[in-house]
Amino acid sequence: MLQFTDQIGNNIELPTAPRRIVSLVPSQTELLYDLGLSDEVVGITRFCIHPQEWFNTKAKIGGTKQFNFDAIRTLQPDLIIGNKEENYKEGIEELQKHYPVWMSDIFNLQDALNMMLQIGAVTDKENAAKKLVAAIGNKFKQLQQQKTNYRVAYFIWRKPYMVAGGNTFIDFMLQQIGCINCFKNTERYPEVSLEELQQQQPDYIFLSSEPYSFKELHFEEFTNACPNAKTILVDGEAFSWYGSRLLQSPDYFNALSAKLIA
Repeated sequence: MLQFTDQIGNNIELPTAPRRIVSLVPSQTELLYDLGLSDEVVGITRFCIHPQEWFNTKAKIGGTKQFNFDAIRTLQPDLIIGNKEENYKEGIEELQKHYPVWMSDIFNLQDALNMMLQIGAVTDKENAAKKLVAAIGNKFKQLQQQKTNYRVAYFIWRKPYMVAGGNTFIDFMLQQIGCINCFKNTERYPEVSLEELQQQQPDYIFLSSEPYSFKELHFEEFTNACPNAKTILVDGEAFSWYGSRLLQSPDYFNALSAKLIA
């Protein structure tokens, strides 16, 4: 019997390496693809848009916060992979009654790299995971540490307005480009008003491409509230996807930093 401990301290047992995997998190779905688990992954969420090939062909098991338990039961998974923040507690607890469920919990780059190594071990893809982690580590070493000290408000949602607060992976990534999170003293993803935004006096307002897909048409409401701040669209996947997409984040961050200090 194979025994593993996930990132929130749960122990799971598997008789063999898993052959029918359901992934509940988009960034980890892409990781599983890059680890070479095309045959083993049988189910993903409707938000697992990368890779396109899997989005078009893999069975969908609902959303990250609303599982279709009947669809999951039909797939007969021998391993389910989720995340503490992106999935919902009640749904995970129900799944744990019937299946081995491995959970990640990510706050920073090291957590993400550890997750990749651990998932590599659980899925019998240790060598592929080690190579991927080494490549990502090298890419982040090449990240130009621009200590701009710009104050940034990073918006993830509209109606209600929600921002990335402190102790989040997004907050960690903002630090990597030398920015100060205006809402670093708040926890997780608080709702904020435009009045509270004004009080923070940001230099930049980052509007993320996900989970809410901000567009340039939304600039005016922020510009009216903070005329001295510059509002820009940013790639939410670069800031919040903690799987193999991290290979691409440093190049994006270097380009973004150059834009900020230009």
